[in-house]
Amino acid sequence: MVNPGPLTPGQVSFFLGITPVFVAWIYAEILEHRKSSTRSKVDSDVNLVELGNETIKEDDRAVLLEGGLQPASAKAHGSSVKGSILRFFWMDEAFLMENRITLRSISEFGAILVYFYLCDRTDLFGESQKSYSRDLFLFLYFLLIIVASMTSFKVHHDKSPFSGKSILYLNRHQTEEWKGWMQVLFLMYHYFAATEIYNAIRVFIAAYVWMTGFGNFSYYYIRKDFSLARFAQMMWRLNFFVAFCCIVLNNNYMLYYICPMHTLFTLMVYGALGILNKYNEIGSVIFVKMVMCFLVVILIWEVPGVFEIFWGPLTFLLGYNDPNPAKKQYSRLHEWHFRSGLDRYIWIIGMIYAYYHPTVERWMEKLEETELKRRVAIKTTVVTVSLTFRSFSLTLFAWLGKITLETYMSQIHIWLRSGMPDGQPRWLLSFIPNYPMLNFMLTTAIYVVISYRIFELTNTLKSVFIPSKDNKRLTYNLIAGAAISLVLYCLASMFLQIPVFLVEVSLIFKCGSSDAILAFFIAAVVSRCSEDMKA
Repeated sequence: MVNPGPLTPGQVSFFLGITPVFVAWIYAEILEHRKSSTRSKVDSDVNLVELGNETIKEDDRAVLLEGGLQPASAKAHGSSVKGSILRFFWMDEAFLMENRITLRSISEFGAILVYFYLCDRTDLFGESQKSYSRDLFLFLYFLLIIVASMTSFKVHHDKSPFSGKSILYLNRHQTEEWKGWMQVLFLMYHYFAATEIYNAIRVFIAAYVWMTGFGNFSYYYIRKDFSLARFAQMMWRLNFFVAFCCIVLNNNYMLYYICPMHTLFTLMVYGALGILNKYNEIGSVIFVKMVMCFLVVILIWEVPGVFEIFWGPLTFLLGYNDPNPAKKQYSRLHEWHFRSGLDRYIWIIGMIYAYYHPTVERWMEKLEETELKRRVAIKTTVVTVSLTFRSFSLTLFAWLGKITLETYMSQIHIWLRSGMPDGQPRWLLSFIPNYPMLNFMLTTAIYVVISYRIFELTNTLKSVFIPSKDNKRLTYNLIAGAAISLVLYCLASMFLQIPVFLVEVSLIFKCGSSDAILAFFIAAVVSRCSEDMKA
């Protein structure tokens, strides 16, 4: 039974925000259609404008809240953001044409979130029970492996950033494929309720966290890029999509526990290497940082009472109440304690391995040379597999590995179904009742396509709103985004109070003057806005 819950200010503010963007995009498409249909009749002045527009850099042309090709001064950036907002609300045709792709991306992203709501919070589509068959489970998994091996086997010739050779031990292709293999089993575990492989799933999640430590340490240690732009891009990738899912579907952040967990460990890696980063080349400094990471984890998770004291102020963000009556006795931080505590050390192990990764690569190079020259007993099965196949990958699994975040979150709402705020996905989304395999095929195809589109849209909008080499523009974008969000939220709160106001005003009207009614209305609005600000 679907229980969408009460309409929230967040949901109303999303509607208020996406509606003008959608209208602007439609208008921009109409303008583009007119321009295309009359291209042969365009006069010389318009041609000159088009030629001028083509010279604009893509990073500036795609921005909705940024506008301006002025020099990067604080005053110029401030006026640029304000000018862009005003041009947007005035429906300036040149501005809409210039930002048509961005408007389309935002509109598509909003439409996908509406689809999420329709699938999970309405009775528009049906639901069915989960069922598990080990035979079917293994058949589908091995069938996917066979198809991937026959159609997506690829040899890579990338070079190691450490040695410059083409060995590239534990390269990006391998780790993406590794994530893909695990993600497929992780998703099938949820879809078919394959509880017998729960322990394997726990190992997979630990492997994801290990990669968080390994990948982030490798990046920061090699690139030494601790800039605000890099930090913002990282947080955008991890939390942009989940933030809107929480708003539109009225869910707590902890329902998507993978996101806060990876955000935490990413921040810890960033902090460990970012503090005194100019000394990271000194081995003893790295050793001290690793020890400090262990001590921080021990203090927060192992010492009784410290976890609650440390994370208590963030209960509004990390708290979670499971609607299941059997779990009502748990505190709001129980879920966060459980999820973050399971893999609290493995990210440090990933960092340690990343630090010694160049050494391991050199060992593998020497091992390969030894195997080629002497052909001695070192050529065992393990070594042969490691040396031979590390340049190969199944690109189908690697492709799935790139969209693990999107597939993880989307499964809850458009592949499975919870039917209520903060609910666990205990049912399957059903488009074709009584035909479980046909329904599985259809819902899976739609689910994977939408997940990939979310991945692309997230990256597209990231390049628009998070400039990589302009911190001032990034700062103004963040301030403008926060201001717009606050205004929309206040408007949404006021709109939600209108029905209550009408009822109360109608009662007062029967026994009071118009001045009293107006005073009451103003006081109620101010009171509501102040409550929202405190919340």
